[in-house]
Amino acid sequence: MPTPASMDALTHDLIDYAGLFPPAGLDMSPACSAYARHLQSDDAKRLGHFICPAQRLDELSKHGAMVMPGTYATSGYREMADASEPWAVGAILTPEHAAEGMSLIGAFNERHAAEDRGLARVDTIEVKAPTAAFIDEAIEAADGDLFPFFEIDPREDPRGLVAAISGQRAAAKIRCGTVEASGMPSSEEVSRFIHACALGGVAFKATAGLHHPIRGEYRLTYEDDPPMSTMHGFVNVFLAAVFVHAKKISHELTAALLDVTDPAQLSFDDDGAAWESPDGVLRVSTDEITKCRQRFALSYGSCSFDEPVNESRALGWL
Repeated sequence: MPTPASMDALTHDLIDYAGLFPPAGLDMSPACSAYARHLQSDDAKRLGHFICPAQRLDELSKHGAMVMPGTYATSGYREMADASEPWAVGAILTPEHAAEGMSLIGAFNERHAAEDRGLARVDTIEVKAPTAAFIDEAIEAADGDLFPFFEIDPREDPRGLVAAISGQRAAAKIRCGTVEASGMPSSEEVSRFIHACALGGVAFKATAGLHHPIRGEYRLTYEDDPPMSTMHGFVNVFLAAVFVHAKKISHELTAALLDVTDPAQLSFDDDGAAWESPDGVLRVSTDEITKCRQRFALSYGSCSFDEPVNESRALGWL
């Protein structure tokens, strides 16, 4: 069966590939190979950026050039011959080494503007935001060609930092999990973050802990006999963002949607998506989903692309 238009809208360019990060923690070469493979797959339209620490961009050049689009790559990899768009790369900065990271980004972009070196470009940066003053200074100093995401700790009241981003060419970022159960924000905290962003007119992305489409008990690592914990579902999070963006649910109902563990409560068709909420069936249209994804809930980072896609397909959503 074809994927419902509403689910295509919800998942288009949704997953930023973060295979370098835990729990996958791949070396650079296999991470680059995996990203290149995903770009050639039937689900490529659901794939977003390749996420890389700025300090590892030289390493990305070394191992990625052979599989990036461009004359150098396609001379040895014929399956890349039809690929023409440069790799979209998102660079992770640390506040204490931001200037050094920006220099590395500039060198990377200059290097990979040439076809014979493999085509790629860093066009987004992500950095933790310790204070509103840091956000103000970072935006003032940022290269205008780079779109910044400022990570906000969801366990703290996000409104002050969201207000610092509001009205700027920038967005917020929320960490939805870690490899430890204690690092999982509650549904109420995630709801508070989404509503704060909506109130401030600030777009956001998410990262970590969103390998699975629906909330549930999952392994935290890929080790044998790993610890288990309740993890947020990426469909819960992004569908909740759509309802909030469309001004159709309260903070309390948003938390309730984030808590949904039964996929039967959610349905998708070409016209839109529906949730069997405590207040009755609520719907958003495919157009509302598309607008939210373009303007508000932008993407999320995952160290696996196969896992969220395959689990969504197993649920009959893709």
